[in-house]
Formats: sequence, structure tokens, C-alpha cells
Amino acid sequence: MLTVDFDRLGLQPGDRVLDLGCGAGRHAFEMYRRGADVIAFDQDGDELAGVLELFAAMKEAGEVPEGAEADIKEGDALALPFADGEFDRVVAAEILEHVPADIQALDELVRVTRPGGLVVVAYTNWLSPWGGHETSPWHYLGGYPAAERYGRRYGHLPKNRYGAGLFPVSVAAGLRWARSRPDAELVDARPRYLPPSARALLRVPGLREVATWNLWLVLRRR
Repeated sequence: MLTVDFDRLGLQPGDRVLDLGCGAGRHAFEMYRRGADVIAFDQDGDELAGVLELFAAMKEAGEVPEGAEADIKEGDALALPFADGEFDRVVAAEILEHVPADIQALDELVRVTRPGGLVVVAYTNWLSPWGGHETSPWHYLGGYPAAERYGRRYGHLPKNRYGAGLFPVSVAAGLRWARSRPDAELVDARPRYLPPSARALLRVPGLREVATWNLWLVLRRR
């Protein structure tokens, strides 16, 4: 399932886009189809190799514009190897909960976005019913106990292991960060899986951490 509403992203052919934490590339592929110049960025080299293979298949099938090329980059979300203002659009979908310093990663996203460009972020907050990923809902009893329970049941630790590949992120912290940036305007904030009217949930501390499930943020770089 695609996290990003690309019709609202305003992508134009030739736009330079960073897909941070691209994984298997489902968002990158949609942006390739729309003619964007995309860098698929991830710390997992195996995932990036898969992106190249699938892009080659897409190209063979004529599913991307003529002349489009896949560009991949392996690295750390906390220290992006890109210049200030390099991208027209930056997409970070379902990645913040997998980095140990989410606010630092968000700062990096803004840094590499040009003035007037958009930063699009979506993440599953820790107190969401799915905050523990495959260990949900047992994460409500604690991240470490949930991982241990998973290991006892399945004979191996979860892929998204608390404290290693999964970290607690909150709605409150994301909103506070977005509203405090002097160099970016918060354009939209809402629970991604719920109707637009559910934006009101974000005004209720506590309830928003459970009911939001997944937070969607869009910022425009000043």
C-alpha cells in the first residue's frame, strides 16, 4: 500500500526527489512513473539492490518515461550525504520509527529541501495500536518484553526489534518539531488512516497518541 498521496504531492517531470528509507521502493517506483528524478536512499544494501532489479523490469515493460534512470544511495538518515537545498521533494514514509534519533533525521530532511520544496513524512507512533509493529499489541506492556514474547512464540526475534530497529516516536514530538521550525511551514497534519475530519484528534493530548495510528506531516521549506 502506498503511504503518500502523489496526486497531492505536486510532482512534476524532472523534479529531484529523495525517497528516504525507500525499502523495496514502492514509493520510488510511483515517482519514477511520474517522471521524477528520484534517489532511493536506504541503509539496507539488499533492499537497494532489489530496487535496481525492479526498476530494470519496469523499464523493460515501458512503465517509466524514456531516459529515466534509477539512482540509489546507501547511508545514514542522521547524516544525509547531500547538499543543502538539493531536492524539490523529500519523502520519508514509515522510517522515523526505525532511526534512533527521529528529530535529528527530521532536521536533515528539511536541510536538504530547497526553499519552496515539500517535506512529506508519515510514521507509526509508538502508542498506536500498531506501534510495536509485529509485536503489537504487546508493546503496550513494554518494548523489550514484547520482543521477548515474540521470540518465545516464533523461535526468533522480530525484525523490528525494540531498541535496535524500532524506537518509540510520538505524535506530540512530531507536531512540536513541525510547528517550531523557523525555516519551514506546516502545511498539513492529520491521522493518515482516518477521514480528514479526524484532524481534530491531534488537538487532544493523550488520545491522539492512541487514536492517530499513523501521523502524516507535510512541510514547505521557507
